[in-house]
Amino acid sequence: MTTRHLKVSSGRQELLPWLAVLALFLTFPAWLGEYWLGSAIVGLFYVMMAASWNLLAGFTGQVSFAHAAFAGVGAYTSGILAVKLGLHPLLGVPVGMGIAALLSLGLGALCIRMGGIYLSLTTLAFSEILRLVINNEYQVTRGTMGLKVPFILGDYSKATAFYLMLAAAVAVLLIIRWLLKSDLGLMFRAVQNDEVAADSLGVPVTRIRVTAFVISGAMAGLAGGLYGHYLTLITPHIPSLDLMFLVLAMAVIGGMGTFVGPVVGALFLEVLAEYIRVWGEFHVLIFSLVALGFARFLPGGIVGLATAWLARRGAPAGKGGAA
Repeated sequence: MTTRHLKVSSGRQELLPWLAVLALFLTFPAWLGEYWLGSAIVGLFYVMMAASWNLLAGFTGQVSFAHAAFAGVGAYTSGILAVKLGLHPLLGVPVGMGIAALLSLGLGALCIRMGGIYLSLTTLAFSEILRLVINNEYQVTRGTMGLKVPFILGDYSKATAFYLMLAAAVAVLLIIRWLLKSDLGLMFRAVQNDEVAADSLGVPVTRIRVTAFVISGAMAGLAGGLYGHYLTLITPHIPSLDLMFLVLAMAVIGGMGTFVGPVVGALFLEVLAEYIRVWGEFHVLIFSLVALGFARFLPGGIVGLATAWLARRGAPAGKGGAA
């Protein structure tokens, strides 16, 4: 058997578990109750958020606190266009995604060269500025009362929202997977591992980092737009730091720097959140503390634990960034 045939066979075997999971998800509206179907929709929103943030932080080493802000930009842009101009949400969401990408480009071009803690602080400041603007521009955003927006497609239906969110999540994951397998993905990892060595080999470090920043921000804008129209009420909670830290916790607990990790972390913590919601907003603090524990003692997250367990049993464990 040729090397090409072996690669094709390996690719098909790798794809089978994902197809099985997708098939299971497609049946959710048929047997999940309304409450848990709503949780599944929120979980898919977090899958997109955690996976796209991980593309930036896990594969290029840039820790940004503006990810939830870009989701808020996508949500508010689409919502305002729908309310003020009557633009259909299916057209408004891509516009919001584009605005989030443009803001990502501007912010990235401004602060990517700073790197490290300075990048984190700048993105943190951007998030707070956006929150203040949203809270104070009452005539446009309705401030803390929230902006009432139409459902994304036809009459309100959780099944419709679920399938739209599932399609978007699958598309985001496929794009990320393709990027990680491409030459661009190799340059992402090169920049993360040693930017000086990457620069000496001709990799345009700044351009690569800005590219990752823009792609990540655009995906967050898409997730935020769909999520806002599912809720039909867009509030400052979407671009809040609470949501940002929850996304960060999902990526770290699942396994930052892996493909599967943020997906596992997002779904796991969304289900867990339903059982500890009695703690109110403190559940975000709990998740943050757990994330710190994982980062300190189990940096590989849930996926790292599973990989180590499979390795001990002699099963194939998969490869780092592709896992």
